[in-house]
Amino acid sequence: QVQLVESGGGLVQAGGSLRLSCAVSARTFSSIAMDWFRQGPGKEREFVAGISQSGRNTAYADSVKGRFTISRDNAKNTVYLQMNSLKPEDTAVYYCAGGAFYYKTNPSDYRYWGQGTQVTVSS
Repeated sequence: QVQLVESGGGLVQAGGSLRLSCAVSARTFSSIAMDWFRQGPGKEREFVAGISQSGRNTAYADSVKGRFTISRDNAKNTVYLQMNSLKPEDTAVYYCAGGAFYYKTNPSDYRYWGQGTQVTVSS
């Protein structure tokens, strides 16, 4: 059984930074591609960033490229999302997800999901 638990969300002013973490309970964590999605108020869930099983390959949505960085520590079974230069439009519930391919942008391609963590960016 694979469980994902996000943490690190909160309220931050525009221009600020937050670091999200996702702890994964899985013996096979290093074989799972990990991604971050987000869902804003009244919006569909959207892809934010993905990282391959080894951590060597990453992918980002255009809206966060250059501001967000995804990383993982396979020794700690944890994936991170460093978010800098935050904007009010980044306000959303952020979810980590696990699957076979890090670059897939459709939520239906991911088997494992966390419960989400709220990120609110004030202007």
